[in-house]
Amino acid sequence: MSRDAGPRTSRDTGPRTSKDAAPTAPTTPLEPGRAPRRIPMWDTARFVAVTLVVIGHAIQRQTAGSEHALALYTFIYAFHMPAFGVISGYFSSADTPSAQRMRRTFTDIVVPYIVMQTIWTVVQAVVEGGKEFNPTQPTWTLWFLLALGIFRLVLPYLAILRWPLFWAVVLSVGVGYSDNVDSTFSLGRAISLLPFFLVGWQLKQWGLFDRWYEASRRTVVRVRIAAGVVFAAWAAACLLFIPQFAEFDLHHWFFYDDSYAGLGEDAWWAGGVRLGLVLLAGVLTASFLLLVPRRTVWITRFGAATMSVYLLHTFVLYPIRESGVLAGEHSAWPYVLLMVAVACAVSLFLAQPFVRRAMRWLLEPKVDWLFRRDVATPGPTPRRPGGTA
Repeated sequence: MSRDAGPRTSRDTGPRTSKDAAPTAPTTPLEPGRAPRRIPMWDTARFVAVTLVVIGHAIQRQTAGSEHALALYTFIYAFHMPAFGVISGYFSSADTPSAQRMRRTFTDIVVPYIVMQTIWTVVQAVVEGGKEFNPTQPTWTLWFLLALGIFRLVLPYLAILRWPLFWAVVLSVGVGYSDNVDSTFSLGRAISLLPFFLVGWQLKQWGLFDRWYEASRRTVVRVRIAAGVVFAAWAAACLLFIPQFAEFDLHHWFFYDDSYAGLGEDAWWAGGVRLGLVLLAGVLTASFLLLVPRRTVWITRFGAATMSVYLLHTFVLYPIRESGVLAGEHSAWPYVLLMVAVACAVSLFLAQPFVRRAMRWLLEPKVDWLFRRDVATPGPTPRRPGGTA
């Protein structure tokens, strides 16, 4: 099973930002009936991150026969899930959940999860046979929906502690020593990735990006040069040391879903490896966000469509992956580049407004009948999983 990231939907609304307008700090999207002002940087970051998810899934079957594919795969997986965790945390609230927020948990997470889990159960039963519906074991990309639900659930409790980020790191490192915390309801991955969600939430509390929006051009250039150097160093490491990374099975560590014993490293120091990878992911995620343009660019408008891309791209790639066409000679680097191009095209296509409108019945089904009448109908939905993701 391939691993992925978190989404955002077409329900998000708000005034467009001119390319020439100065970036502004995000508003807190908690007031009923009021949509938040969209921030170009975050929409761009969402779309780039979800496109990295699609690329990773597109080339995954080529990694067995191509070091180039494995190097790119390792490069992406080191930070793209942590990046979604940070974005999710940044737009999350530690306040006591209101009725509207609890309702959105159902409409944004639970309902899409059940619908897509059912569809994938049928698809895999037809193609692979013997598949039974099991809502406790998320299929393919759906794990992030459950992880996001867990993040939201525990955030108010962590927020009342001293040093919440410290405790999140302790949980992330410690959970790897237990074989009893597994993929059931994505609990293992949720705990492992919790520090990134907490980092995102604390970044909002600290107001660091508010300062970044207002930073001078000279400061931005210097910071981005440093961020570019970080990315270049990681890219070089992936190219030069991919045989060693493959021997250590490093890319599986970036899935954050196995115990250390399951990864073949049950020694006492295995937690130190997890801690080191968390720190690496943190540096790469920071570099990624700092390299994202602060102003509107041509892909910014697709940032509201990450839920559509995230949930639908698997239906496009599944037949290609299962056909076996990506094995053997089709793992050579020209075909890897071809699949990267295909992945980018798929991401752009699924982010188009007409696709989102056509698939709204599936991705955003109307479930008003599910709620009591005394639960207020929410106003414009400020964010969906990838927008808290």
